[in-house]
Amino acid sequence: MTKIAVLVKHVPNRGGDPPEIGEEDFLLRRDQPEAGLDPSDEPGVEIAVQLADAGGEVTVISMGSDAALPALWRALAMGAHDAILVSDVLLAGADVLTTARVLAAALGDRGFDLIVAGAESTDAATGTMPMSLAALLGLPSVTFARHLALNDSRLTIERQTSNGYDVIECELPAVVGVTGAVAEPRYPSLRDTIRAKSKPVERLSLSDLGLTADDLRPAHVITSIDLAPEREPGDIIHDVDLGIDRIVEILLEAKGP
Repeated sequence: MTKIAVLVKHVPNRGGDPPEIGEEDFLLRRDQPEAGLDPSDEPGVEIAVQLADAGGEVTVISMGSDAALPALWRALAMGAHDAILVSDVLLAGADVLTTARVLAAALGDRGFDLIVAGAESTDAATGTMPMSLAALLGLPSVTFARHLALNDSRLTIERQTSNGYDVIECELPAVVGVTGAVAEPRYPSLRDTIRAKSKPVERLSLSDLGLTADDLRPAHVITSIDLAPEREPGDIIHDVDLGIDRIVEILLEAKGP
């Protein structure tokens, strides 16, 4: 039986709008009306469920407070079998490396054959956490998978590139980052949505994982946040000949001396 874990995240705005940030602590305000499961994680949940249909189980895992439960319930409604939620007050504002360390501790000894993640979250958008997790677990990492298949103990993916795709193979267990093209997420039925809340959700704290505050020391500290300057309006030139001359001037200015 294939054991698959899927990393999922509760984000403040499923539509991808810029999140609200606290003025004093610089933390994202996650208790928003549009909060829920990150849409970029749904293709990963879908492909994991499809792979498990051939004989396997899917566990979704997230790090966050109880506010993250609806995100887990949606993933369970899509077909995942159970969930893990890592919660601790010390995790508020955790950076990418801290998140990877915590998830590595939660996943490390559970014997998962495949760990699936989205390309990047819609709130932080770093796109680096899955590779950090793979490095901490000592597993191969393949990214930007638009298609994947499991064959015995090997994973084969089509890795999306600017010129098409590359075919990559690696041994299991492995960590794979998927794009939205890997699968079309299903829309859970009302029955599945109701039944999802009765599926098991394991809750873990830092002490359960054998981690302390010293293990979570951040690699960087945010001291201030400034809004990006508004973009200045461009030039509008109605005369075609003058427009060509202006384009040449702009290109020469950009090129420099």
